[in-house]
Amino acid sequence: MIKRILPQLLVLIVLLGSYQTAEAQLFKKKKKATEQKKEDKPKPGEIQPYDKVITKEAKTDTGLFSVHTVDDKYYYEIPDSLLNREMLMVTRISKTATGIGFGGGKINTQVLRWEKRPKQILLRVASYENVAADSLPVHEAVVNSNFEPVLYAFDIKAFNKKDSLNPATVIEVDPLFTKDVNALGLPDGYRKRYKVTRLDNERSYIESIKSYPLNIEARHVKTYASSDPPSNSSLGSISIEINNSMILLPKEPMKRRYFDRRVGWFARGQVDYGLDAQESKTVTYLDRWRLEVKEEDIEKFKAGELVEPKKPIVYYVDRATPKEWVPFIKQGIEDWQVAFEAAGFKNAIIAKDPPSPEEDPEWSPEDVRYSVVRYLASPIPNANGPHVSDPRSGEILESDINWYHNVMTLLRNWYFVQTAAINPEARKVEFKKDIMGRLIRFVSSHEVGHTLGLPHNMGSSVAYPVDSLRSASFTQKNGTAPSIMDYARFNYVAQPGDEGVALMPNIGVYDKYSISWGYRPILDKTAEEEKPILNNWILEHAGDPMYRFGHQQVGDIHDPSSQTEDLGDDAIKASMYGIENLKRIVPNLMEWTTEAGENYDDLGILYGQVVAQFQRYMGHVSNNIGGVYEYHKTADQEGAVYTHVSKEHQKNSMKFMQEQLFETPEWMIDQNIFNKIEYSGSVERIRSMQERYLNTMLQLGKLARVIENETINGKNAYGLLEMMQDLRNGIWSETRSGKAIDTYRRNLQKAHIDRLEYLMTAESQEKQEDFGGYRKSTAINASQSDIRSVARGELNNLKRDIRNGLSRTSDTMSRYHLQDALERIDQILDPK
Repeated sequence: MIKRILPQLLVLIVLLGSYQTAEAQLFKKKKKATEQKKEDKPKPGEIQPYDKVITKEAKTDTGLFSVHTVDDKYYYEIPDSLLNREMLMVTRISKTATGIGFGGGKINTQVLRWEKRPKQILLRVASYENVAADSLPVHEAVVNSNFEPVLYAFDIKAFNKKDSLNPATVIEVDPLFTKDVNALGLPDGYRKRYKVTRLDNERSYIESIKSYPLNIEARHVKTYASSDPPSNSSLGSISIEINNSMILLPKEPMKRRYFDRRVGWFARGQVDYGLDAQESKTVTYLDRWRLEVKEEDIEKFKAGELVEPKKPIVYYVDRATPKEWVPFIKQGIEDWQVAFEAAGFKNAIIAKDPPSPEEDPEWSPEDVRYSVVRYLASPIPNANGPHVSDPRSGEILESDINWYHNVMTLLRNWYFVQTAAINPEARKVEFKKDIMGRLIRFVSSHEVGHTLGLPHNMGSSVAYPVDSLRSASFTQKNGTAPSIMDYARFNYVAQPGDEGVALMPNIGVYDKYSISWGYRPILDKTAEEEKPILNNWILEHAGDPMYRFGHQQVGDIHDPSSQTEDLGDDAIKASMYGIENLKRIVPNLMEWTTEAGENYDDLGILYGQVVAQFQRYMGHVSNNIGGVYEYHKTADQEGAVYTHVSKEHQKNSMKFMQEQLFETPEWMIDQNIFNKIEYSGSVERIRSMQERYLNTMLQLGKLARVIENETINGKNAYGLLEMMQDLRNGIWSETRSGKAIDTYRRNLQKAHIDRLEYLMTAESQEKQEDFGGYRKSTAINASQSDIRSVARGELNNLKRDIRNGLSRTSDTMSRYHLQDALERIDQILDPK
């Protein structure tokens, strides 16, 4: 028995031993694998072999940097040759929450530099605001005061040394876009307005990062916790998509051309501490494309022959643009060829169709090598022409014109209300294709002008005598203004019978002049040596209004010769013609805007356009009161830069306002229209319009300029007492005639008392200039000026006039109104 059991036990022991040995070996293998895994897992900050970071599963997009995607993480592979090269980071909101505004708005622009440290890559912000030549002793002080801040620090993940001539460094870039890096996210103004508290990381992510030969485009969605969001308040947050464009700047900056305020141009400035001056000075230079003469064409250019530039300006028209409008947008682009011919170039600006996806699957409007007119399916009635430029030189690198679908609605409204009285083609709510195409061409030209470096020239249209705008021969040759960059929309001056008159501006005399001044090459001269030549080009046309630049103004308009939407050299005369045309349009609105089976929406919209156009005329004229013309000059030119509007013209402007606005504009009150478009609002519409322009005429800054004009020029000025008396006599004329005072006039008279009350307690106003000179204000200490004294005197004069009026009127409502006015004035003069 035992003999039989022993062999079985021996087999069992052997098997058991083998199992234990196998188990031990397996344990050792697992232990070794775990230890190996621990060894493979990088320690924080440890640099790994390239193929451990950029694995075989990586998806790679080659370009300026190779952009790798591995396990939903993004890596930049930065060639060492691009370290310390300047790159421009342009941050835009590409998609917004409802209520914030339209996308495409630039929120930040910075020059960046990638710097390599032993274990880190630093992204530094370079500043070009203060400079000095590196050969000067002061250069060291400028460098010390311009220490470049670090925007972000990245751990180096790996090196790629496969290309020994151009090794590269790998970093993970996700945190730059997913964390709350202030410079690349929602601007502080929005954060304060919507009470943003923090970035919600769970709802923020990278949408895409794409690499192109000269730029990298990163789109990322950021969600911010907000206690006062502009929309969807129940969510308590704001989500936006941000686009960051990182663009390689040229190794050799383009030669600058220095700015002169007598020629309108988008420009940028630096404080140059290296100049031979006893104070720091800002040098300002133009934003412009790099247009250069080919070496083989230099002699032809010197001989006055037109030459093609080394690299022309090319605009592609977005594939998404409706086909019927593409030819008109292209024409608007190439309309500028005639201006560049004045600068010595032919074929300098060209419009093209983009390649199809089959022809070039890699082509993208986000590639900085391509400038594109981008068609956006948006209800926004607008178009705009931003550009990206090198802050070191002003060289425009790329521009995308944003074309919103509803810009056609805007064009329809303007063209209708400004030309329908004389133009049968405008007497409808939908225009023929060729008419709308011509309007699109006009806007295309205007927006392209911005991308070439030209701002609005609101002082252009004043060059033409008003009656010349009624001449077919004059307008066919010259358009409605010397510059398409003015807001001289369509010819509202022309009257029925003015056959063949042109209705809109073209590329004009000023446009050719300004492009030539900014772009004509001055060979073999430095930027400094160009200055006297540029000055002489300006002096050749000094005093000629066709070559004048007038800055756009917002807020308190001080220069009435540089206004938006106006035409001609006399606002009173031009506005009278415009009003006569509006009076012709109103009785025909029903016929021109309605069809059987349709509602009255278009009637309501276009009646509103009539009101808006009338208000533009009121603004054009009222801004002459207290107005000061601004014609920039240098010390080698005779005459004043600032000149007060003449007494006669200011007095006539007051008369116009009394007759056209303060005397109720009865022609605008059409019950046949009102009973189709609104259940109420006609009385309030007139009241608010009259109050608006009454208050404009009694602005603190305007009154301060009236006082100053009288102080300097005495009886030759339209003085404050005379102005206030003319205003009172017109608004309160019924107190002298005994005529019944109707609803509209009663409202206006109350508004006059309210404004005088405001002037009795108005705070002081400091002088402010911002937005590059667009907004200006006149300083005044209201409590220590004549304003309060005259306001008090006017209230007492009103008391006398009202008492006289009470004795003359038998109308009950008029008596109640005048008695109430007396009580109001007493309470203002004696609040206790």
